[in-house]
Amino acid sequence: MFWGEKRYYSVDYYLKNTFGEKVYRLSLNGGMTCPNRDGTLDTRGCIFCSAAGSGDFAQNARESIPKQLSDAKAQIRAKRNCNKFIAYFQAYTNTYAPVDYLRAIFMEAILDQDVVILSIATRPDCLSDEVLDLLRELNQIKPVWIELGLQTIHSETSHFIRSGFTLECFHEAVNRLSALSIPVIVHVILGLPGETRTQMLETVSHVGALHVFGIKLQLLHVLSDTDLGTLYKEQPFHLFTQEEYCQLIVNCLAILPPEITIHRLTGDGPKDLLIGPLWSSAKRSVLNQIHRELKAQDIWQGKHYKG
Repeated sequence: MFWGEKRYYSVDYYLKNTFGEKVYRLSLNGGMTCPNRDGTLDTRGCIFCSAAGSGDFAQNARESIPKQLSDAKAQIRAKRNCNKFIAYFQAYTNTYAPVDYLRAIFMEAILDQDVVILSIATRPDCLSDEVLDLLRELNQIKPVWIELGLQTIHSETSHFIRSGFTLECFHEAVNRLSALSIPVIVHVILGLPGETRTQMLETVSHVGALHVFGIKLQLLHVLSDTDLGTLYKEQPFHLFTQEEYCQLIVNCLAILPPEITIHRLTGDGPKDLLIGPLWSSAKRSVLNQIHRELKAQDIWQGKHYKG
């Protein structure tokens, strides 16, 4: 495979070939909230979302963006020799604020001399015309990536996890961003309660058919400060074993188009909050097993993609 031994088109491979070296992600916090938390749609957030709004590893929102960037770079440079970074606005919904505020913080990030990409995690229902105009403006300075949390295409599951938007809304967001030549990365959660393996593969196949730039395949984590954590304690549901999950990832990669970049294959929740699966904390072990299974089964990304 042209991707090397990993047998899939990893974002690391893409970045090294684009920028000539490894590019590191800096997780930032713009101090925003979410329509699922401020009462616009709900006050509880998505059922799996922690109090940090999926930004458990992001910098301190009380600090300025330049200070967050400086601190995050220092943390990575203490362990790695690195020069180029992605400024990733991770916590909560990062287009859910007045456009003037968004312009100010995004400009501070994108104009940092070490930043080569601005990546923004948001919801498909939080992309107004004004926000899209801003994103188009920023994308002319440096590449801008938009990360959309779809999680599932199945309406019953989407209602259960309190996503608050429809699949049609998601499609509209992808189409509008694509029309502006802004790359889209789609987040999918594998292992949501009640979903079958077939349903998960249907979601992955659906995302592949959209011809988006990238996908994040995220293992469901049950965290103690979430409604999902409370549900699990009261009514335990099946969590993947490591073997089950690794095999599912192999199957997902096989049906995805070979040109979509793979931004995540697992994930590691905060250890002080993690209820399960506990094996997920050994992220390197999980990735190594996925790589072994791909080789042992002679599977590569796109092997069973039907176009």
